[in-house]
Amino acid sequence: MDSLPPPGETPPAEGSIAEAHQERPDGGVWEHPYFWLGLIVLGSVIVAGFFVFRVVDLV
Repeated sequence: MDSLPPPGETPPAEGSIAEAHQERPDGGVWEHPYFWLGLIVLGSVIVAGFFVFRVVDLV
């Protein structure tokens, strides 16, 4: 029977020949910042257009 590894040590993996690699962190919501920036700009243009239309309508 194999003994358990001491706390804090990683047991050896069987059959693993791959090197350890750094995983890319998950960006979550911020994975595509230009998409969110585009939505904000589009919303701002729509709201500004509404006010421009109101001013032009008064003339």
